[in-house]
Formats: sequence, structure tokens, C-alpha cells
Amino acid sequence: MKTVFVGLSGGVDSAVSAGLLKKQGYEVVGVFITTWHPDFLPCNEEEERRDAMRVAAHLDIPFLNFDFEKVYKKEVADYMISEYRAGRTPNPDVMCNKEVKFGAFLKKALAMGADFVATGHYARLRKYKKNSPLYPQAGSDTDSFFLHLLRGRDDAKDQSYFLWVLNQKQLQKTLFPIGNLKKEEVRRLAKKFGLPVSEKKDSQGICFLGEVDLKKFLKHYIKEKRGRVINEKGENIGHHDGVFLHTLGERHGFTVIKKSPKDKPYYIVGKDVKKNILIVSQSFPPDKGEAKGIIKLKNTNWISGAPKLNKKYTAQVRYHGEKLGCKISGNDVIFKKPVLAAPGQSCVIYDKDICRGGGVVE
Repeated sequence: MKTVFVGLSGGVDSAVSAGLLKKQGYEVVGVFITTWHPDFLPCNEEEERRDAMRVAAHLDIPFLNFDFEKVYKKEVADYMISEYRAGRTPNPDVMCNKEVKFGAFLKKALAMGADFVATGHYARLRKYKKNSPLYPQAGSDTDSFFLHLLRGRDDAKDQSYFLWVLNQKQLQKTLFPIGNLKKEEVRRLAKKFGLPVSEKKDSQGICFLGEVDLKKFLKHYIKEKRGRVINEKGENIGHHDGVFLHTLGERHGFTVIKKSPKDKPYYIVGKDVKKNILIVSQSFPPDKGEAKGIIKLKNTNWISGAPKLNKKYTAQVRYHGEKLGCKISGNDVIFKKPVLAAPGQSCVIYDKDICRGGGVVE
């Protein structure tokens, strides 16, 4: 019998994942992960932990608590703050998956005898034989098969965007029990299993921190600095409290003074970090600013082999963002039309439903 350590967050998705795995005959162990939380934010970690314990008790499975406060603080929180301080737009959920859920958690679970870890992510895995004619370069020397990471069946809940950093070794030891289900099906199963969290609302916001006013959060670590807002002609039309608080595509949080009743909303289309200037436009996507037809990526990770030249793919530069037609050449993503992507954001590449991997926008 295979043993699976399931990350129990206290929510319905991870609870149903544990229930399904037990029903399928796995030896299931529930694990609640404790992470860092700043003193100035309200914390519901104890409440979530109690809910996770109630789920484990209801399913009659062992319950453990793993403390990854130091890992989360260094690899997720500190990373996020330093990236914003540099004027970039990081994705803390991506780093949380890489360093905590499929980093520290996976490593400790395997060391304690687990065969797999499982989470409540809406994503799927599909197995291929090594040296498949479709993907001959994929798979490691020690594996007889390799895995594709696919979008979750529920497109509205799909979380593959946050998983592009995972590699074959991690995926070989991972299960996504609810990836083939839609959210309403998960809710029905929660009631069928009699889970104590079946009616609980979905959590939102940053991984483990929850719903956070990001600008208020950052102001505790980065000093505000008033700067100019200019239009595409270079005219001063307003002010802001610091470029680090903003990312490309936003249309809130800055003040426009020179405007008329007929004005359309202004979008941020460029940032001058050194001069602390925001560039805004009423056209979106903009004709000028930082929209580009080619985006360069760094820290790329290709899950099942590098993309092929001249093959058509789609890319997403933000979660639930538009699926943009593109081609890949090395670390360059070539789009059919100019795209607004902020440095630091994750650009994730798809071949239909298959997440091929991605990189960080330079």
C-alpha cells in the first residue's frame, strides 16, 4: 500500500483530496503546514489548523504539523519584498509552490517514508513513456516514463499557472486528486464524505498569507516616495506614492489631476524605477509604453522538454490572463501582437492544455 502525505490547508479542496485518496486505497497522512506571518496582519492560522485536524479526525487519518516558517520567510516573503523594492512584479504563489509545498514539504514527506505528496491544486498529470515520439527529449535517465502537467478540468479554477517551476522529479512524487473535477463536483463530494469543511468558503489571496492588501503590506517594508504620473506625451498629469506599489496594467492607486469628464480610465503602461515615474495611457493595450512583441525570459523551466521552434503555443503573463498566441525561440517569447508584461511576472507557456513550463519576464 502506497503512503501519501496530503497537505491539509483547512479548506475543502485539500480535504476532498485526502478523502478521495483514502477511498482509492492509499495510506493517507494529513499534514498542516505552518508558515511565517507578520505581526501587523490578522492571522487565522490556528483556525485553519483546527479545521485541518477536524478533517483528519473525520477521515480517521494521522495528522502532522510541519513548521516551515523560516523557509517561507526567506524564499517567499523576503523574495517578494525584495522584488517589489527593485520595481519588479513577483509571483509569491509560484515561489511558495517551488520552495515550500513541493520543496520543503515534499523533501520531508519522502524522508519520513511517503511515496507521494498530494495537494488540492486544480491541475492534472498525464503519463507518457520515455522517448515518446511526441516528446523524445523528455524524461530523465532513471525514469521509464515522464509526466505532462495539464490545466485543471475546471478552467475557472485551473492552477497550473502557479506550477510551471516544477520538474519531473517533483511531479513523479506528486498527486493532484481533484484536477479532473470541477468545483461544484468537489463541493458535492465534500458533502458526500460528510467533511466538516464542506460549506467553507474558498480562501483567496497570497499563498498562506490569505487576503492581503498588498500595498499596505509593502509599506511596512518599503518607504513611500511620492513621484510623478505622466502620459504618453510626457506631460505631468498626476502623482503616486512610489513605483514599487504598482505594476503594468493597473488602473487604480495613483492620482490623476488633469482630467475631464470624458476621459477614459488611465492604465499604467510603463515605469521608470530610477526616476520614480509612472507612465499612463487611456488606450489599453497601449500603442506605446512597455508593450512588446518579444519578451525575454530568465530562470526558465521546461517540464517536458524545451518547446519546439516554429510551433504555435499560447502564453499567460498573469493568472487567468488572456491566452496569447506565441512562438518560442530559446528564451524569447514571440507574440502575434504587443503584450504588456511586467519584469518579474511569470510567463507560462501552454501547448493546448499542456503546461510546458515558463520563465520570469526580464
